[in-house]
Amino acid sequence: MAPSTGTVHPVRYLALFGVLVVALYALVFFTGDKSATPKLGIDLQGGTRVTLTARTPDGSAPSQDSLKQAQEIIETRVNGLGVSGSEVVVDGDNLVITVPGDDSAQARSLGQTARLYIRPVTGSIDVATRDANRTATPEVPAAETPATDAPAPEAPADGTQTPQNRPFLAQDPTTPEATPAPETTTPAPPVDAPSDGTDEGDAAAAEIAAARALRQSSDPTVQQQAVANLDCSVADPLRGNDDPTLPLVACSQDGLNIYLLGPSIIDGQEIADASSVFNSQQSRHEISLSFKTTGSNTWAEFTSANIGKQAAFTLDSKVVSAPTIQGATPAGSATSITGSFTAESAKELANTLKYGSLPLSFAASEAETVSATLGLASLQAALIAGAVGLVLVLLYCLVYYRMLGVLTALSLILSGVMVYAIMVLLGRYIGFTLDLAGMAGLIIGIGMTADSFVVFFERIKDEMREGRSFRSAVPRGWARARRTILSGNAVSFIAAAVLYVLAVGQVRGFAFTLGLTTILDVIVVFLVTWPLVSMASRSAFWSKPSVNGLGAVQEVARERKVAAAASAKETRA
Repeated sequence: MAPSTGTVHPVRYLALFGVLVVALYALVFFTGDKSATPKLGIDLQGGTRVTLTARTPDGSAPSQDSLKQAQEIIETRVNGLGVSGSEVVVDGDNLVITVPGDDSAQARSLGQTARLYIRPVTGSIDVATRDANRTATPEVPAAETPATDAPAPEAPADGTQTPQNRPFLAQDPTTPEATPAPETTTPAPPVDAPSDGTDEGDAAAAEIAAARALRQSSDPTVQQQAVANLDCSVADPLRGNDDPTLPLVACSQDGLNIYLLGPSIIDGQEIADASSVFNSQQSRHEISLSFKTTGSNTWAEFTSANIGKQAAFTLDSKVVSAPTIQGATPAGSATSITGSFTAESAKELANTLKYGSLPLSFAASEAETVSATLGLASLQAALIAGAVGLVLVLLYCLVYYRMLGVLTALSLILSGVMVYAIMVLLGRYIGFTLDLAGMAGLIIGIGMTADSFVVFFERIKDEMREGRSFRSAVPRGWARARRTILSGNAVSFIAAAVLYVLAVGQVRGFAFTLGLTTILDVIVVFLVTWPLVSMASRSAFWSKPSVNGLGAVQEVARERKVAAAASAKETRA
């Protein structure tokens, strides 16, 4: 038999809960952006989620430091584009980029490795001519000026621009030289594709090694073979993993030309600033580059020594632009990257180059796009499911517990008020997004909270069956029920915590909201439900069996009392 809990001050508990709610909503309306709307996931508001899988040249797992660096660089790219509501998170060995809207290309472009090198062009051929002459041994013609793209690579800067520090070094910069000398050793011939038993990391490493052996050889024969066999229409396994100290056979970004390039003369890390501009004379969009001191001096020496020749700007192993040098570029002046750019693509490329290259190359392993209409329908369905669940719980409590069900309803409403404020604040300060899985966790939390009420009310009934009054049964029933409630919620919270640690993706959102509602269940039961029931037990109105629905229990107590008295008489007789 549990003892009485002594003097209780239910108003103090309710006041404490009220202070918590007021504090939460003060943070909602008077801090941050002051928006009272929670941050929704793309499955509720529409958008694109792209999962990028890191690729390392040796097939090993990427380091967490590299992933953190990549995450920060992509976040700066997002800020530079002015994309609101975007999110970049590290998920195991992957990066997950979430961008509102239906344009998946924008999310994919944010994960571009952006390893820029400037290489001299030693030969070029258009793909159409190469394919027409496949029966003959392809010859790589000498460098020549393309008829359709002969822009001047330099554009005098109006003033000296302040160099912008790049957040991280993607790789050790190579020492620029005006006349680089290629390696004289001949690498091994291409390796065969990995067997079915090779894991994904080893397969990627094998692809990169094979591409390097074929397309970065210093042997002219191997170079001719690379030109003859290179398919510009498929994904490039070498993307972002080419060795800047070796020659390179590369496709143009539009896939129409193949270039034979010498070793890099300038690393993209030498870029001080990049911006998109519109050349009114040529009626085209360009990217204006300014180099740091070392890169600017190297570019000035190279352009003065190679007038009439081509220089290729390669981005992630593809040639973005290969203009002909029409004159020497003075040290400290800006230069331009030209190509088939739109205003948006020029802005994205300039933003990518400005904030630095990623320390890893990535492949888009998964992409999910949800339209805004479908997101709205999902949100409405989730809200309807939550409302139906809440109504069913309330109807059950009203039918089974009569007016005590009203206290349950009030407790659930106050719990929902607190949950909403917490969702808004979590989205604002830690970037938590509420998705469908999270909504499922909240809905399940409604049932768990109601379960705590049931435990409490049943303990009150047990005390009343022992012959106690409603007022006497409430504190004794609470003393017994709270241990059960704490034990049950502890088990649920541990399960949610384990699921959160072991799960990935949206399942973690479910585990997070489930754990959150478990904690709030304890707060609401201790600070709202228990004080309200304690106050009701002291009210003459609420103590009426017809009101609290406990008349049947009191009748059982009377029958037990009569039976016990009769049994005692028989014993004495």
